[in-house]
Amino acid sequence: QVQLVESGGGSVQAGGSLRLSCAASGYTYNSNCMGWFRQAPGKEREGVAAIYIDGSSTYYADSVKGRFTISQDGAKNTVYLQMNSLKHEDTAMYYCAAMISTVATCLVVAATPGADFSYWGQGTQVTVSS
Repeated sequence: QVQLVESGGGSVQAGGSLRLSCAASGYTYNSNCMGWFRQAPGKEREGVAAIYIDGSSTYYADSVKGRFTISQDGAKNTVYLQMNSLKHEDTAMYYCAAMISTVATCLVVAATPGADFSYWGQGTQVTVSS
């Protein structure tokens, strides 16, 4: 089992920034693909960003390209999501997720609406006021 704990959410005005953190523990060798997902009320869960464990490959949803950056600190088993130039439409519950996969599967699954990773955190709320 892999346990994921998110932090860093909060309320910010449009144009502001937040950095989300996801700390992984447990059998972390079961998590070579890490992703951030979000779900707003009444909307389907969408993949925001994903990263393969060696950092060689990343995925970003078109809606966040150029504004969000996913990164990882292997020594701390932590994945980050730096969110800049936040917009009202970025308001959602953000979830960290993990699974073991090939790099291709990691990126494809992250890009598939409603797709499922193996392990999920409890979520952290991001609210952007316009």
